Amino acid sequence: MADDKLYERFGREFPKGHALFKDGEAGKEMFVVQSGKVRIHKNVRDVEKVLAILGPGEFFGEMSILNNKPRSASATVEEPARLLVIDPKTFEAMVRGNAEIAVRLIKKLATRLQETDDQIENLLLRDHNSRVVHFLSHIAAKQGSQTAEGLQLEITLKDIAQKIGLEIEPVNEVMNKLIRSRLVKLTESGVVIHDVNKLREFLEFLEMKEKFGDI
Repeated sequence: MADDKLYERFGREFPKGHALFKDGEAGKEMFVVQSGKVRIHKNVRDVEKVLAILGPGEFFGEMSILNNKPRSASATVEEPARLLVIDPKTFEAMVRGNAEIAVRLIKKLATRLQETDDQIENLLLRDHNSRVVHFLSHIAAKQGSQTAEGLQLEITLKDIAQKIGLEIEPVNEVMNKLIRSRLVKLTESGVVIHDVNKLREFLEFLEMKEKFGDI
């Protein structure tokens, strides 16, 4: 009932492909996803890097209205979406008047800060093998669901390439190596990591190899 009232006041529908805002634009509102999906992305050296795919219950765009600075990324509707579109005054009133909203905001910002740290750590790795394995090992604990064969990640090779800012070809090459080593398996719904600990051990090996070279 409360959600219906909110949607009556602030709700809007957007088709797939609609650009909600672009990197560098002034931020005039924030958004809450009621249904559908939104892609948060940024171009890095002419390659689109997907920062997040947000679904129902997620919010975004709040930073620009909190710090009054331009958007730091772009947002595009990935699947037809119903969103709450909230202006700065309404957002401030909601935070001031509801402690639960304020706590959720703080927790979400802390999570995003950790994700940013992980992305920076990944970008510092020069080797394609290390970057793919680093990404898989980091998201396994956060997004993986346990199956008989290991941790299932609902993610495509294209998603991986976009997330770490690589072309699809080197990602394919690395994944084929991991498959031959029996560390991962591709399925219709994504990627299965057979043993996360072994994958992390392999990452340590790659990092040592990058640091010291072949001996």
